[in-house]
Formats: sequence, structure tokens, C-alpha cells
Amino acid sequence: MSKNVEERTEAVDVEMSKEEERAYTRAYEDDILGGLLAAASYKTDMDEVATIQIVRKKQIVLEFRIRPMSEEEYTKIKKKNTNYKRNKANGIRIAESVNAADYRSELIYEATIEEDRTKIWDRTDAWNKFNVVNGIGLIDMVLKAGEKDAVLEKLDEISGFTPSMEDVAKN
Repeated sequence: MSKNVEERTEAVDVEMSKEEERAYTRAYEDDILGGLLAAASYKTDMDEVATIQIVRKKQIVLEFRIRPMSEEEYTKIKKKNTNYKRNKANGIRIAESVNAADYRSELIYEATIEEDRTKIWDRTDAWNKFNVVNGIGLIDMVLKAGEKDAVLEKLDEISGFTPSMEDVAKN
């Protein structure tokens, strides 16, 4: 015969002195602060960086690293590349269109880590060769649309915008 076993757990009050309570609270707050600091370091943490390889005809023609971006950075770049128009009825500015090509190129430019940006996108000799005025224009000239799409997909992933397969499976 089997018996139904009911398991109960009860909270146990632990007696702590005021000093022990303060020490416990400080340790817990330090853990929280440490977690917040670790979470905020994503822009400079090299473990968060992704390496991008542009491959053509089975050869790597370009390699650079990108870092995660904040929502504020995404928004700033989107605003910069949005054309606004004043509504004649109430005078409010409304978004008319987004220059998608420049927006996408600027995201790649800003996400490229500083060292690689200087070596690749900020080369004035390349700007002169391709007749562009900055690194964003160079990205437009060098990367194909599908390559830019793949880079941006990886950028979204490391910036936390796309769910992992594990997250999808949980839902």
C-alpha cells in the first residue's frame, strides 16, 4: 500500500542582532550593486563583443568587431536619420520618412568597436578612393545589403533584442 505523504516546509525565524542584520543587509546590497555594475558594463566588456566576417568567394575580405548598443543609442541614430514634417493644422512635427540605408550604416558604424572603426571605417584614403565623406558612407559603399542585414541581426542579438532559441522554447 502506498501512503500519501504531505511535505511541509515552514519558515524558520533566525534571531540576529542589529549588527548582524546590518552586515547581512550590506552584503546583500553589495551583491545587488555588483550585479548592476556588471550588467552596465556591456558596452566595454570584451566578452560581449561579436566578431563579424564578410566572406566573398569563400574568402574573408573584411573582419571587424561590434559591441552591444543601448536603446538610447538606437533611438538617437533613428532620430538623426528620420525626416520630419510639420503638420500644417497644429504645427506638430511628425515623422515623414526614415533614410533606412543611412540608419543601418550608422548603426554598424557606431556599434563597431573604436579600434576597428579607426582602422577600417575612418580611413580617409578609403574615403577618397570611394568618393565618400565619412565612415558611414564607406559602409554603404563596401557592404552589400544582405551583409548589412546579417551584421544588424547580430547587433540586435548581442544588444538583447532577439530572443534566444531557449527563450522561444520556454514560451
